Amino acid sequence: MLSAVATFDLLSDLPLVVDGYTLEGLRAEVSSGFERLSTVVHLHGDGHEGVGEDVVYDADDHVALQGAGPTHRLSGTYALGDFCALIDSLDLFPVEPKREVSRLYRRWTFHSAALDLALRQAGKSLHEALARPPQPLTFVVSLRLGEPPSIEPIERRLAVYPTLRFKLDPTSSWTPELIDQLVVTGAVDSVDFKSLYHGTVVDQPPDPVLYERVVTAFPDAWIEDPDVVTSATAAVLAEHHDRITWDAPIHSIADIEALPFPPRMVNIKPSRIGGLAKLCATYDYCAEHGIGAYGGGQFELGPGRGQAQYLASLFHPDTPNDIAPSDYNQNEPPPGLPSSPLQPTPSDVGFRWDAA
Repeated sequence: MLSAVATFDLLSDLPLVVDGYTLEGLRAEVSSGFERLSTVVHLHGDGHEGVGEDVVYDADDHVALQGAGPTHRLSGTYALGDFCALIDSLDLFPVEPKREVSRLYRRWTFHSAALDLALRQAGKSLHEALARPPQPLTFVVSLRLGEPPSIEPIERRLAVYPTLRFKLDPTSSWTPELIDQLVVTGAVDSVDFKSLYHGTVVDQPPDPVLYERVVTAFPDAWIEDPDVVTSATAAVLAEHHDRITWDAPIHSIADIEALPFPPRMVNIKPSRIGGLAKLCATYDYCAEHGIGAYGGGQFELGPGRGQAQYLASLFHPDTPNDIAPSDYNQNEPPPGLPSSPLQPTPSDVGFRWDAA
């Protein structure tokens, strides 16, 4: 039975005292072959601290933010909903961002830090405030297989973690032989055609031959962000709409409603939705309309990955969540990492997921 109370209503009136904030820069080499920068916002108030992680992709945007330092006067006493509205009214970029979507990511950073701080000041955990017990979290590991593509990254990981499941990015360079090798592993839960990316290092133009091979080889896999507009690829997918999920275009409920056909599943990235009230409303909308959801990562280096895992454990724990523990992103994942399903490790108070 669905709750008659909107999810955000359970959080919006939490009292919040803010004294100020500080910034912490993080960086790491990640498996996609680039140096990832992120920024942690530490929001302080009444002897407590809340954290959120800015996952803007462009390094220059982090350099500019960290160089400018805390430029906004946020001190005061608020209800959490009012503080989030204040954040939405501010320009959080000292210089224009490289991408407009980055504004959503940075708003979520401050919203998530405020949620953490308000809960800590109230002495509550997020799951207590929402009356939702966290559940074991199913996850997949997202990978590209290099150029030329090889089964080796899969085999290397399965040798250490034999029950691991994967979300893979098919490319036109995938050969029938490689696809056959992947089928043998039985470890592919979803494939991401990335047809909605343009001008990036992960672009994959519509390729009906690739689509036909992959869709046929993995009849039970979810199909993320395919091209359903180009006639040749649309024809390949015509009988598979029930397996198609969407990620890149999902920033709002309106984006879900604008999809070419009603989805069974969508990827809800909290930072891409861009705000606490909007995120809660999106969860509620999907529940009311029978739409499944899963979470997606954005190469978080700090608390952002755990916060995404926390939310997934509350709202969609048993779907192919693309939020594996961050160490799986390493070129050589170390031994001893937790396996799926990930056991819940929420902090006693606040909006944090303790590292396993």
